Amino acid sequence: MHKTANRLGVAPGFSAHDFQLIAHGGFGDGLNAYAHSMAWFKGHLYVATTRGNFPFMKARLPIGMDVWPVECPRDPFDLDMHAEIWRYDVAANEWERVFKAPRIIGSHGKPIPRELGFRGMIVYQPPGAAEPVLLVSTWSPARGPGPHILASHDGRRFEPTCEPGLNGLPVTTIRTMVSFKGRVFTTPAGSRGGNPNVSSHSVVYESRNPLEGQWEPVSDFGFGDPGNLTIFEMCGFGEHLYVGTFNVDGFQVWRSTVEGEAPYHWEKIIDKGAWRGRFNQCVLSMTPFKGALYVGSGIQGGGIDKQNKVGPAPPELIRIWPDGRWDLIVGDSRDTPDGVKPALSGYLPGFDNFFNGYFWRMVEHQGWLYMGTFEWSSVLGYANRRSWPQVFANMINHVGPQLILERQSGFDLYRSFDGENWVPVTTNGMDNPYNMGLRTLVSTPHGLFIGTANPFGPKIMPLGGTRYVPNPRGGCEVFFARD
Repeated sequence: MHKTANRLGVAPGFSAHDFQLIAHGGFGDGLNAYAHSMAWFKGHLYVATTRGNFPFMKARLPIGMDVWPVECPRDPFDLDMHAEIWRYDVAANEWERVFKAPRIIGSHGKPIPRELGFRGMIVYQPPGAAEPVLLVSTWSPARGPGPHILASHDGRRFEPTCEPGLNGLPVTTIRTMVSFKGRVFTTPAGSRGGNPNVSSHSVVYESRNPLEGQWEPVSDFGFGDPGNLTIFEMCGFGEHLYVGTFNVDGFQVWRSTVEGEAPYHWEKIIDKGAWRGRFNQCVLSMTPFKGALYVGSGIQGGGIDKQNKVGPAPPELIRIWPDGRWDLIVGDSRDTPDGVKPALSGYLPGFDNFFNGYFWRMVEHQGWLYMGTFEWSSVLGYANRRSWPQVFANMINHVGPQLILERQSGFDLYRSFDGENWVPVTTNGMDNPYNMGLRTLVSTPHGLFIGTANPFGPKIMPLGGTRYVPNPRGGCEVFFARD
């Protein structure tokens, strides 16, 4: 549907009906669970996947399930776990797989994929170069050598640019990369032992020549606070690079002009999860919009961190101004050392949806800010309820997991023109309850693309069923709303 400007000269925001499904079923392979990163590069859309999330969760994380939603072999590597990168031609409406992770020999002497997934993707313009380059951050198996940053000049050949783990660090994944002031900044995000989100190496790294793999630390460890276990998200805004941390006592937000001699001077802007504490454990998303920086929170594990006994709790959205003042947009209104903070949107945490675990990604498109969530109600029918609070267990048992799946499940997508008044685009995963999360949003000259997290494939155990059956709605999906 072609979008026309309203009488104020502003393009109206997209509704659910404006989005066309252009890829489903994990590009024909339900093991492609997450459309984990996405970028517009040289006239094409690139989407990179992470595979087999449920089998890895069962093998590595303390998640209580009576029945796993999908078949999970004892060894996840009995499945094809080689992550993929796909390219979309808008004019031809065609997809092409341009990269599949190579096979290597792990530290245990057995073959494994070099990459399980690709968590970040940016387009970088090297100073003085004629053409931009596509950079992709990777997720390495624990028995692999560590994560890389891959580079591609043509969108078909992807080559490592650095030693595994940036500088040989004992980490497994790199999530975020930012191009800012002609340089690239990144940080490790995970470590061995089933810790995809905790690196215990919370340092900002900078490269003035990422194609040559030259990375230098430019911050102190955890900004001097050992509670900052990971630097989870970064964003350039104005003259500052902003970073958000993972901290069990509540995330912090720091900023620096990244000028002068390293390690640079860093200033703390937000402390203790914007004074909500443990329920604002981690910064998941950051996006500039109309003169301010919007910051979305979450708790690892989809809103329930069993390792640290935090949650369940839905996320909040705050807004930071260039002078350091901040507003609470979505959340629990409260008194803080910075004054009374009412939720300016009128929404409680999670846009009034208790099952929203993350405000996962945001993007500005045609004057609107779009935000996608991770929503975990689709796993209720499989979870072990014996350790739940009795009131919550009684409520779920009364309503019934099947009805919740049909009426509640699936990510939320909201949009706002002014950052305070928000309207829903979809609250049911674009009519697919297995689309747990909206992981990627990319604004392009042609329109808005979104990619989902959907680990419910290729087979699923129906609620109340006794055997696994094919699930045509499992695997990541990609949608396109044309301008």
